[in-house]
Amino acid sequence: MSQQLTREEQERKYPEYTWDLTTIFESDEAFEAAFKEVESYLGQEEQFKGHLGDSAETLYQALALEDEAEAKLEKVYVYAHLKQDQDTANDKYTGFEARAHQLIIKFSSSWSFLVPEILQIDEATIKQFISENDNLKRYEFDLQLINENRPHVLSADKEKMLTEAQDALSTPDNVYGMFSNADLEFEDAVDSEGNRHPLTQGTFIKCLESDDRVLRKSAFDNFYKQYGAYNNTLSATLAGEVKKNIFNARTHNYKTAREAALSRNHIPEQVYDNLVKTVHKYLPLLHRYTELRKELLGLDDMKMYDLYTPLVKNVKFEMPYEEAKQWMIKALQPMGETYMNVVNEGLNNGWVDVYENKGKRSGGYSSGGHLTNPFILLNWSDTVSDLYTLVHEFGHSAHSYFSRQNQPSNLSDYTIFVAEVASTCNEALLSDYMDKHLDDERRLLLLNQELERFRATLFRQTMFAEFEHKIHAIEEAGEPLTANRMNEEYAKLNQQYFGDAVETDENISKEWSRIPHFYMNYYVYQYATGYSAAQSLSHQILTEGQPAVDRYINEFLKKGSSDYPIEILKNAGVDMTTPEPIEQACEVFEQKLDAFEKLMKA
Repeated sequence: MSQQLTREEQERKYPEYTWDLTTIFESDEAFEAAFKEVESYLGQEEQFKGHLGDSAETLYQALALEDEAEAKLEKVYVYAHLKQDQDTANDKYTGFEARAHQLIIKFSSSWSFLVPEILQIDEATIKQFISENDNLKRYEFDLQLINENRPHVLSADKEKMLTEAQDALSTPDNVYGMFSNADLEFEDAVDSEGNRHPLTQGTFIKCLESDDRVLRKSAFDNFYKQYGAYNNTLSATLAGEVKKNIFNARTHNYKTAREAALSRNHIPEQVYDNLVKTVHKYLPLLHRYTELRKELLGLDDMKMYDLYTPLVKNVKFEMPYEEAKQWMIKALQPMGETYMNVVNEGLNNGWVDVYENKGKRSGGYSSGGHLTNPFILLNWSDTVSDLYTLVHEFGHSAHSYFSRQNQPSNLSDYTIFVAEVASTCNEALLSDYMDKHLDDERRLLLLNQELERFRATLFRQTMFAEFEHKIHAIEEAGEPLTANRMNEEYAKLNQQYFGDAVETDENISKEWSRIPHFYMNYYVYQYATGYSAAQSLSHQILTEGQPAVDRYINEFLKKGSSDYPIEILKNAGVDMTTPEPIEQACEVFEQKLDAFEKLMKA
């Protein structure tokens, strides 16, 4: 299919491959009418200011009004941003998205009084309100979470001052983003034949995936040469981000920045420690993989820039969309009829926007709201990676669908801690099915890709998480967080994780300076925990059958945010406060490594 079609041509010629946004609003005029309706909610909140503690009914009416307005606002925004993403050059829909975003800001501001005022009501009174008003029970868990935050909420004046200060405190992140994405430029990489290749943030990994080792080295050296030239500046920027996190934590009565960050999703700190400790136990497996990579590449000295190039080459494995749909349907059969009905509904009822067109946003995602279908954006190019993206995004969409169908709007969103579990569980089921139904040549290709996913997600993200915690601990101990200290700590971890088969050099010791996730305040560990939880759940589904499927759907997919995420996972069969899920994931890595070695040496 042509990638040069305009959006209008795409919709006219291939409607079956474009999403159906008329299920949100029949027309742009209907969107405009809904937009005006949502605007009319602005100001209605004033009747509740200063009165939330008057009675149980008043508190319920306030929460219900905010909930109703938010659901309708979400619907307006979903339509606007999907319309913009299908053709980013269309000024009309760029305007839709900008107006919807501004409306969100207005609503956020107008309802900002809600939580601080609820916290002015004593806990006993809130419990009494819930007991005497059945309608208010819908918001019982929300109120419980607000109550638990009492020790960490300051007076209204102090909270307002700190909120206003966050713009200034965000300077390190803003500076890093502008520097790394806008100001930093690199010398072209040069291949073995002297050809020049533009080097950017977007092309760096592509260069490292090349078969040409001269190109890989050139890209690696030129990339880190630039970052290294600003080593002191970037260390000061990251140190500023760490100081901000610590300041925000201490002013809100948390002992450490990590405690504050994990408390947002009510995650015990032992989850973080279990992850690092358990992955350390299985690092010999990663060392075995890097040693095998060195052997298969025929290298006397393997560098970090050799870790990305595929070990299996010249294997043709095209994946047209219609064929990919069949792979997905067959691979997800262990999920049973209830789940597959949702998948088929999505495939047949306009959830998926498949092919690239002029102006379409790149990449892939799942989106939607409580009052809409889930929607999946793709840019299909007939690769196996596209198939994995399809399966991944259907995991998100099915999770959203089940949550929205079974939870009220205030509890239907799931937290970041569990956000990647359903998507990665689908990937694991696909890998299991494909592994059993491919010829040896394509199976090798698949195993190579799966080993790389484990390396990049479970092991590398855990290394990032360990580094992030180390630099916060250094600052919290009152020690200077300098460029040399960051380089030293990162080099030690890189050596520990990747082993003696890979040379840890001066360049890679500065890799921390190019990782944007270190400006996201203890976010990155969740990639590894989510990946591990998904591996454990998929294993249970494949080995236990229907009982595991029932647990997964009823206790996980349907639960939204109706309980603490750690408890939702535990009820589904995965206790992330124990090492077991991490161990199971590492064992899957070992099984795939065994299979890969056996096939490569056959």
